[in-house]
Amino acid sequence: MFPGGEIKALKHQIKDLLHSSRLWVALAVLAPIGMLMASGAMLIELRQDAWSEAQQTASNLLQVIARDVDRNIEVIDLSLQGAVENLHAPKSAEATPELRQRILFDRAATARDIGVMLILDENGDAVFDANGVPPRTVNNSDRDYFQWHKKWPDLGLHISRPVISRLTGVPITVLSRRINKPDGSFGGIVLASLRLSYFVRLCENLGLGSNGGINLYLRDGTRLVRYPYSDADVGVNIAGTPNFDRFVAEGSGSFVGKSTRDGVERLYTFTQIGELPLVLNVGLATADIEGKWRSKAAVIAAVMVVLCGLAGGLALLFGRELRRRTAIQAELARLSSTDALTGLFNRRHFDYELERALGDARRNRKSLSLLIVDADHFKSVNDRHGHIVGDEVLKGLARGLSASVHRPGDLVCRLGGEEFAIILQSTDRDGALIVSQKVHSEIRQVAVEKAGISAGSVTVSIGLAVAGQSETMSVETLYQRADGALYEAKANGRNQTRCAVEPAENDQQPHLLRLVKRS
Repeated sequence: MFPGGEIKALKHQIKDLLHSSRLWVALAVLAPIGMLMASGAMLIELRQDAWSEAQQTASNLLQVIARDVDRNIEVIDLSLQGAVENLHAPKSAEATPELRQRILFDRAATARDIGVMLILDENGDAVFDANGVPPRTVNNSDRDYFQWHKKWPDLGLHISRPVISRLTGVPITVLSRRINKPDGSFGGIVLASLRLSYFVRLCENLGLGSNGGINLYLRDGTRLVRYPYSDADVGVNIAGTPNFDRFVAEGSGSFVGKSTRDGVERLYTFTQIGELPLVLNVGLATADIEGKWRSKAAVIAAVMVVLCGLAGGLALLFGRELRRRTAIQAELARLSSTDALTGLFNRRHFDYELERALGDARRNRKSLSLLIVDADHFKSVNDRHGHIVGDEVLKGLARGLSASVHRPGDLVCRLGGEEFAIILQSTDRDGALIVSQKVHSEIRQVAVEKAGISAGSVTVSIGLAVAGQSETMSVETLYQRADGALYEAKANGRNQTRCAVEPAENDQQPHLLRLVKRS
């Protein structure tokens, strides 16, 4: 126990301390320092968030563009291979010119922005033209790609440097394959041109910032095209520059570097497109990445100056900012898994759910079915009626697909463009075929009356693949089987379902596809 005098003395000391200017000066100094430390930490976090968001955005753009380019070139290459095969088909030479032209180009590419498709003889003259009979007069024996195929028999698919088309007058890159005579000697080439405007259109409306850019290169350093587009950029070779050396050496990744084109510092995210000799990069200017952060930093600094003596007000403001950011992050998390147009789950969510569902199927020893659904002739709808009507058709497709499944565990997703997917858990092939029949039935009801698209005008092709109860299958294999079945459905007239034959059904031809159902 303190004596009464000591207690009274302690009370006086406390009272004097509360009235001491030193205390308030110390508080006045420490409070701003504390707020500055807190605000500094927040600004650092915001800057990190800005960079993380930029890296994620660049990565997403890279994946979407690379997938589209890879798919488009694959479609064109299938058409080239089909033309080579049909050129050597039995009795092909006995057909009339018109019939032979149809035989040679019966797999004419449906790729977007394809220009011309020709067969050149060993002298470089056009002898067959997908555009019609007789072929247009042109000789391309002086083109690099013609000389390469003539010199190298095993060149395979060749993607040329950018050139100006002699038939259409627009910038193109040429995809070509060699044609051999029966004795193995050079017999010419088959080629298809891809307009460079395809890449520009693909990249339109992307949020790249004022100094951002997307580049597509050949592995020898030749720039095929850049977005934003400039004629001066086409065909420029940057081989040997530090940035391109990293693109080729590392294959994929990201780094910050200065452009040899304009000296702008950018965050480069890059990848090689599949097995093609193509390098794609997305470059976001560091000034653009930090621009929003700097704006936020200026606002926060101003708030700190005004509220440096009001710790309570600052705490409230900081709490509100955190709540706002939490709400934004929650909304972004929702949007990141949802397709904005159709309201279905998007490709990112599909990849996650397919892997999870396949894992569950293995553990529970149950079947899992995957349907890949693609709208037939959707490009012609967009070309004829415009993208607004095309969007209405896509929404109708989404409604029809959603109406075709009813179990809580089944999932409908939009993979991109006019391509959709349905994951059917604990479902064998017979069950999946029932669902595919329901899909065809529902899609026949899709109509856009104001555009003159009546019910029954819209059809879909479906590829079906099943992971059996005792079958060990990867996500990639399951998807490739379904996608292969979809290609088979497209190639055999569309508006039908094709099922990938399971290995047990045909051990000698594990990749054979057969028709299971036609609507």
